[in-house]
Amino acid sequence: MDDRRQWSTGDRWEGEVGGWRCVRHRTRSLAPFYFHFLFSPPLVVELHPFSRRRAQEMPFEKIKVANPIVEMDGDEMTRVFWKSIKEKLIFPFLDLDIKYFDLGLPNRDATDDKVTIESAEATLKTVLRQDLIVTLEYEAAVDLMVDEVIDDGADLDEARVKEFNLKSMWKSPNGTIRNILNGTVFREPIICKNVPRLVPGWTKPICIGRHAFGDQYRATDTVIKGPGKLKLVFEGKDEEVELEVFNFTGAGGVALSMYNTDEVSNLHPFVTFTSIRAFADASMATAYQKKWPLYLSTKNTILKKYDGRFKDIFQEVYETEWKSKFEAAGIWYEHRLIDDMVAYALKSEGGYVWACKNYDGDVQSDFLAQGFGSLGLMTSVLVCPDGKTIEAEAAHGTVTRHYRVHQKGGETSTNSIASIFAWSRGLAHRAKLDDDARLLDFTQKLEAACVGTVESGKMTKDLALLIHGSSVTRAQYLNTEEFIDAVASELRARLSA
Repeated sequence: MDDRRQWSTGDRWEGEVGGWRCVRHRTRSLAPFYFHFLFSPPLVVELHPFSRRRAQEMPFEKIKVANPIVEMDGDEMTRVFWKSIKEKLIFPFLDLDIKYFDLGLPNRDATDDKVTIESAEATLKTVLRQDLIVTLEYEAAVDLMVDEVIDDGADLDEARVKEFNLKSMWKSPNGTIRNILNGTVFREPIICKNVPRLVPGWTKPICIGRHAFGDQYRATDTVIKGPGKLKLVFEGKDEEVELEVFNFTGAGGVALSMYNTDEVSNLHPFVTFTSIRAFADASMATAYQKKWPLYLSTKNTILKKYDGRFKDIFQEVYETEWKSKFEAAGIWYEHRLIDDMVAYALKSEGGYVWACKNYDGDVQSDFLAQGFGSLGLMTSVLVCPDGKTIEAEAAHGTVTRHYRVHQKGGETSTNSIASIFAWSRGLAHRAKLDDDARLLDFTQKLEAACVGTVESGKMTKDLALLIHGSSVTRAQYLNTEEFIDAVASELRARLSA
């Protein structure tokens, strides 16, 4: 453009001169630009060192990440945009060594699901995940979220076994990995000012901690096909316990046996489990770090011994290790019944950590995500007992419905924010372990770019529906790739600022 002969009929002239963006406010006129410098009324000229376009064109010196991460790739639609995230938001800016594991269903079946165990073992050294998992070399991971390999995290069922011609109905990779890592999953909303909340009273975030070990997710269940007596038997070194559970009559029914551990449990050659005690310690450490109160919810009035054990260990850990720290910080710990806690959560303003048993955390984390706006606006990080190993993941499933459209060549508008935050949180942990200030700054700007893009009005259809309702038009949202491109543009601008 010829900056010396810029014509305009508006009240504002904007151009670039030698890499400087010049904005000149003036009266309406058709006179040449240079004429106004001589004869126009007083002017206001804004000089900006770099325009957004120039910033995007500036070369970026890649950040060399000192140690690797483990990446666990997943399935369906999340696998599609996970690839775009890496190509547009990660690889252009980071020189990164990745230990890659394909946890897509075909490869899990081909390896008899051994790849899932291998990825979890690698995660003990690194961690990062798409919808399955990514591990940081090691002690940090990012997960794509192959979640249960079914739509929105549903469990593998007989229909899917037939569809993929699987050898077996493989267990959830999430459950396998979490049981090996033995951590606590902390989920927290990603708040965008222009995205309305279904629970408007939630003015502060709520961080939910899900104990990611045992209970229903390591249970043994069976179908009882006729009359008979069900017993629970424990054969210990020093004692034997036999409990009569139920006498079945007629057609029978179903039965379930589940467990958890107080502390040391050598269920895996690479891991020492501290289970309930580690859950308590991780929850209290998170609450103390955030300076938020902590609540534990159970149903100890019904499961007096099982849930009562959680309640007792939490209280012991609090009294012996955290009480003085909490009091000095002006926060507190309290146990509540799960039904009472759900009611309290709905009427609260937020601003606390909510520790849940495995199943409760699975359910209530989705409840919180939707209440804050969307499951696609939720971070998810598994914190392990060693305090060094984490697994960052997206909280949603594999979005099968969108993938079916994608397979047919149709346009999709799938929200990738949670997966982008899986990368940012995993890499942020890598940065803290490596004491890498530049990498940490990158992760913060990546998250800010996501939020800033949405708050500027550029978003996927799910968020546009929350803002505009059922009357949303195609012009009001971006498709899957357009949104990632918009975030990339915003990220480059922030990195060049």
